Amino acid sequence: MDMTTAAATTKKKVPANSNKKPEFKSNDHVVYPTHGVGKIMRIEEQEVAGLKLELFVITFEKDKMTLRVPVAKAKSVGMRKLSSPDVVATALNTLKGRARVKRTMWSRRAQEYEAKINSGDLVSIAEVVRDLHRASGQPEQSYSERQLYEAALARMAREVAAVERIDEQAAIKRVETVLLKKAA
Repeated sequence: MDMTTAAATTKKKVPANSNKKPEFKSNDHVVYPTHGVGKIMRIEEQEVAGLKLELFVITFEKDKMTLRVPVAKAKSVGMRKLSSPDVVATALNTLKGRARVKRTMWSRRAQEYEAKINSGDLVSIAEVVRDLHRASGQPEQSYSERQLYEAALARMAREVAAVERIDEQAAIKRVETVLLKKAA
């Protein structure tokens, strides 16, 4: 028994940049911060500028887009696995809170909202959805507010849908139901 324990501890001393198995596999759903939920179709090798690179080929069905991300850069660009059900629950709970709208200029707030949406963090995206949501009795949204709200809602719904294995429309309804309960 001691031999296997010793072998296990020596394996952990492998440098981080070594050829260890990537944590993402084909058919995994992943979140790419600036594009949302995508699916890894395959891992391929390609020669770029004379260097052989191992790339994740990720498709984003909704945007009809394919992205190639070097395996070595996946973590540093913020690519991650889908959120756990606990994180989804936290994000949905965030929607129930009071909207926190700062009294700064809209352009500054819009930049902050955009940064939160592109962070890839589900709870941050939920904060944007919460802050920009308008109930029926509230004043109209500007065009840019509406655009940011819809972008955040779609990004959140896609991840909720993937985690809970439901379609995107059902996920949007789920998110909006939570928002309306808060408003009531």
